[in-house]
Amino acid sequence: MRDFSHIRELLKSCELHLTPEKTNILNKMKTFSVFLICAALFLFICEATKASEKKDTTIIYLKDYGLYKTKKRDCIKFIYKALKDLKGDQPKKIIFPQGIYHFYPEECLSREYFESNTTDANPKSCAFLFKSVKNLIIDGRGSSLIFHGLIQPFTFDNCENIILKNIKLDWENPVIAQGQVLKVTDLFIDLGINQKEFPYHVKDGKLFFDVYGGELNQWRSAIEFDGKEKYIVPQTEDWGCLGQHWKDYRAETTMPGIVRLHHNFERKPKVGNFLVLRHAERTHSGVFILESENICIKNLDLFHTPGLGILAQFSEDLLFDGYCAIPNRLKRRYFGGGDVGLQISNCRGQISITNCEFQGIVDNPVNIHGSNVQITEIISSKEIKCKFMHHLSGGLKWGHKGDKISFIDNEKMNSIGFGNIESFHPVNKKEFRLTFSSDFSSEIKVGFTLENLTWSPNLTVKNTHFKSSPKSGLLLSTPGKVLIENNIFESSGSAILIAGDANGWFESVAVTDVLIKNNTFTELCNTNPCVFCEGIISIYPIIPELDGNTPAFHKNIRIEGNQFNPFDFPILFARSIDGLTFTNNTLTQSYKFEPYHERQYNFTFEVCKNIELLNNTFSEDLSGKTILLKWTAEQELKTDTGNFFSFEKL
Repeated sequence: MRDFSHIRELLKSCELHLTPEKTNILNKMKTFSVFLICAALFLFICEATKASEKKDTTIIYLKDYGLYKTKKRDCIKFIYKALKDLKGDQPKKIIFPQGIYHFYPEECLSREYFESNTTDANPKSCAFLFKSVKNLIIDGRGSSLIFHGLIQPFTFDNCENIILKNIKLDWENPVIAQGQVLKVTDLFIDLGINQKEFPYHVKDGKLFFDVYGGELNQWRSAIEFDGKEKYIVPQTEDWGCLGQHWKDYRAETTMPGIVRLHHNFERKPKVGNFLVLRHAERTHSGVFILESENICIKNLDLFHTPGLGILAQFSEDLLFDGYCAIPNRLKRRYFGGGDVGLQISNCRGQISITNCEFQGIVDNPVNIHGSNVQITEIISSKEIKCKFMHHLSGGLKWGHKGDKISFIDNEKMNSIGFGNIESFHPVNKKEFRLTFSSDFSSEIKVGFTLENLTWSPNLTVKNTHFKSSPKSGLLLSTPGKVLIENNIFESSGSAILIAGDANGWFESVAVTDVLIKNNTFTELCNTNPCVFCEGIISIYPIIPELDGNTPAFHKNIRIEGNQFNPFDFPILFARSIDGLTFTNNTLTQSYKFEPYHERQYNFTFEVCKNIELLNNTFSEDLSGKTILLKWTAEQELKTDTGNFFSFEKL
């Protein structure tokens, strides 16, 4: 680095002999000199950094491998050519030239993957397949990747220290369709469908959509979106959209792009609104993360995928920052990216979701859960046979040596004991054997379920917008530390659903430390009667043998400093909790929609202990003003609401 001290000394000596006017000029010259010095230093540091980066980091510019001016040609060969140079554990970068690139499954690598909550459609076609890769940054620089067919864009298998950023993913022809409501009568409904984007056929009086491979999928459900405000119309989720007997319709094509559905539908959509039409199975995730750690997804726009948006299983320490699973507005779509926006299954460490956005997801925007399995045979005091019970689970490497397991009585939903896995032995896709390091309790019975406590994460969700989707916005069940802060919830099911289940979905465990703080719950929350959605916040474990003596399932849930704008009665539904606080919240009545919910209580507490309902602000016109205590003693509720609420006891 150059020494500029002699210049400064010369300037000081000259100042003694200058007039004030000239001194002012010289001061400006000094400022300019300092600027030149800083600029020189900056350039020197940049060049040094570049030299160091070139020395320590392998940089792969995809343009050098032929990825440019590809139009709609298959780009997969350029990618595979570049990925061959991903060697060693040193830092690596893959950099896209900004553009639009297309990918087709025919030349993709195929791998067998068993993905949680996904149809077993193997092998998977994997576009960007990273196996045992470390220390990699993939920078899309704003590029759009357009996929054709059933294909999995990004797969990270046994990877470590990965960043995927600045990229957009979409499909030329999605496996979800939509149609605009053009005309409604007592005899028929006319739908306008973009046949180029959503190819369809009418066959034997039914509406089918073309999928890849020449197959036809029959339309099986619909969701109605408001054409202008783009939220889900209240009470239109699943069969409620067109009535219970909607499948009795008869379809015909009246002209290209217009399908007439002949039937006197029990419920009729509004002209100008859009119906999102589901017809396909979940087969490939947008991003699949398996047995990996320290993965960061940053500034990723996901407009569609033929399965879950992002699925992570048996991975740890994951960050999702600026991930948006949303509709492609340039194509005037109303459905967003993936059946589920983000699914975290059997992960551990810290899961962080920040500055994200979810909209138009046809299931839960975010689902954090484990996968419980059922005991089918007790082989010895140390060995059992288990089975994956959910139809979309199977083939997972569920247990690892040293994993801590909880044995759950599936009727009372309480833990009977614990054990540590010694070995895991698959029998087939659905069954496996577990050997434990020591004898387990003699109380363990066939039919009980197992939770893998080792694969349970801490969770932080901050500054994220859960826009209109038909199910619960955030579905979570983890015994780790959970913080939900500064988010906006507008999901048409419950904003937050804390479940608990060992008999149906087999994917929920008890929470022990949840803080829900400084969030906004708008009047768009809980506008649809989805399963388990008994309040804006619904804490709903499924406990077959539930009564006043049932042990508490969940523990330590705090709901503090939030803004609620309910249009209907139910605000908080809580079942089987020891330690629940609802404090310093503001509740303001909304009149945007008509109340519909069968539950006519603002607060419901079933088999709860140690409840605090304190220091909240309620608008005088709040609907209902009623609290239900079911199998919950009055002394368990500490409240300062005075006569504002009436009480009902069961």
